[in-house]
Amino acid sequence: MARVLVILVHPTLHKSRINAALAREARQVVGVRLHDLYAAWPDHDIEPAPEQSLLAEHDVIVLQHPFYWYSSPSLLKEWFDLVLTFGWAYGPGGTALRGKLMVSALSTGGPAEAYVGGGERYALRELLAPVDQTAWLCGMRYSVPFVTHAAHRLDAAGIAAAAARYRATLEALVDGYAPPTLRAAPTDELGALVAREGRV
Repeated sequence: MARVLVILVHPTLHKSRINAALAREARQVVGVRLHDLYAAWPDHDIEPAPEQSLLAEHDVIVLQHPFYWYSSPSLLKEWFDLVLTFGWAYGPGGTALRGKLMVSALSTGGPAEAYVGGGERYALRELLAPVDQTAWLCGMRYSVPFVTHAAHRLDAAGIAAAAARYRATLEALVDGYAPPTLRAAPTDELGALVAREGRV
């Protein structure tokens, strides 16, 4: 069994529909620990040591957040800057994260087709390149992402379906499922892979 850490990064979770629903499901999965970054550090004054301890204790790191302006909420960038330090996460002696799996769990405003030759100009794979590169620098594997597209258009049934798909995906990761990397399967999405392999 893999130990899975979901790092939830949403500045207004109380107003969220999809990320709040996904977080509720994550909390119910045995083997998953949900860590709300904005709740842990409301003043944005992140202390690296406790965050590094959490990372060291887990095998799979899931970064759950809305895909704000083709990136993430600002606190996640701050987290990268302060927690993934030279000599710990990368560089000489920086092997703490080596071999771990990183997964992005994203919600987007645009539909899936917008990122495949559509109005967004770039594929989601290209827009995730900085996270992919960060994982690579730290010796981690970067999975194809779990994505909920057009989240603001989902009705209650759509939200429930996305939450169930997320729960199944997390359960598969706890069970040791090893998804392909983003570079190996640039057009696939993790929830779809899990469903296709009969894990939902």
